[in-house]
Amino acid sequence: MYDKYGQFIDGKWQKSTSGETYDVINPATEEIIGNASKANSTDVQRALKSAEKGLQIWKNTSPWERAKIIRKISELIRQRVDVLSKWLTLEVGKPLTEGPGEVGGAADIFEWNSEETKRIFGEINQSRFPNTRIHIIYQPVGVVAALVPWNFPVILASRKISTALAAGCSVIVKPDIITPGSVMEIVDICREAGVPPGVVNLLSGDPAGISEELIKSDIIKKISITGSTRVGKLILKQAADKVQRVTMELSGHSPFIVFDDVDLNKVTDMAITAKFRNNGQVCISPNRFYIHEKKKDEFANLMVEKTKKLKIGNGMDKDTLLGPLCTKQRLEGVEKLVETTKKEGGKVLLGGKRAANFNKGYYYEPTIFDNVKDNFTVMKEEPFGPIVPILTFKNFDEVMKRANDNDLGLCSYVYTTDLKKANEASEMLETGCVAVNTPAVAVAEAPFGGIKQTGYGREGGSMAIKDYLNIKYTHFGISYE
Repeated sequence: MYDKYGQFIDGKWQKSTSGETYDVINPATEEIIGNASKANSTDVQRALKSAEKGLQIWKNTSPWERAKIIRKISELIRQRVDVLSKWLTLEVGKPLTEGPGEVGGAADIFEWNSEETKRIFGEINQSRFPNTRIHIIYQPVGVVAALVPWNFPVILASRKISTALAAGCSVIVKPDIITPGSVMEIVDICREAGVPPGVVNLLSGDPAGISEELIKSDIIKKISITGSTRVGKLILKQAADKVQRVTMELSGHSPFIVFDDVDLNKVTDMAITAKFRNNGQVCISPNRFYIHEKKKDEFANLMVEKTKKLKIGNGMDKDTLLGPLCTKQRLEGVEKLVETTKKEGGKVLLGGKRAANFNKGYYYEPTIFDNVKDNFTVMKEEPFGPIVPILTFKNFDEVMKRANDNDLGLCSYVYTTDLKKANEASEMLETGCVAVNTPAVAVAEAPFGGIKQTGYGREGGSMAIKDYLNIKYTHFGISYE
């Protein structure tokens, strides 16, 4: 599976200088998919030099030429939807039916950024002096280290690569060891689309070791990381030594608030879409379900009834709607959190154990809890799995306070037909994104990211590219007088 790839340096696929590899596991079968190349320090240094040279080429390439190449990448991604979807199923475990959504989102973000590259506008401001002008321009920040997680490797790599390319930066991509092939396929599409050698590079191997060496380098000027808050804090401390720019999209613990004036049949459909996509291994997955006390029992009954119909299995089966968790570690983490919730007093309405009928694979039943309290572990610790804790609330002010009582602030979901209530909730909720009466959040045209300990910076929308640009101000004298 990985023979034609490896490390991507200076426009070429190559083995690591040591020749070492590591096993990549299929979470549905626990079988080895293949052996991916494992980079060492020599490879990291070669990639840094490659990206440094690539930057000089790319930042001096006209925006219109950059736009053509980035647009070509989006077109090739759409042509490879089946190939990329298969990678996602084999490496992540998500059903084949989910793959086209992620791949389409990746193509959208490349298309969006192909247009943004032509719209990096500067300014000329009035000066206080009659014989000077104030010129403001934006320039590429430099070489970017893009640290990509395993849960949405195609779209998250695409966000980082496409924005860097649009800004005129070169980039070194580091995929997770769990999902290298998905990202390798995207990087190979960049090569095929005509990205010059050295502009996009890839290092596959030990995440901590590669990241640390990249961040220590004077060549790296910016880091973009999607990952846990724990890892984000470590990266930020390392980046501080070099005062490197950092964009961080870290952990989330999204509240899902349902008022008593909604159509619960429609709302539970949206809840299932949002919650069980990628088996809950999503940073914006709803994790704290606050249901108005008048609607709680009906909501719970509908959730149980509909969730029972989700077919669990290998994502390669076209009928599968819920695949395995991605790793043994993730399976054990979900299992531990479910058992803790039981001990703390949660009532299991559905699931609560490993899925039956599977001798191999990291399968866990979608689990719905009632009788959950705000002080339960599951209300503070991000589940990152198929766990639905249901709580009740009485009024607006109460639920706003409880929803905001968390260190993380990525996304919130609100369901109501009351326009005043919807507006007030969207303004009061302490998260970077709010979804009102929709399960959709991450789209190419919107700025995606969080606040509090979820990090800072944005991906997507017209604001994201500014994180990859330096502002330069020139006080321009038009005469010597």
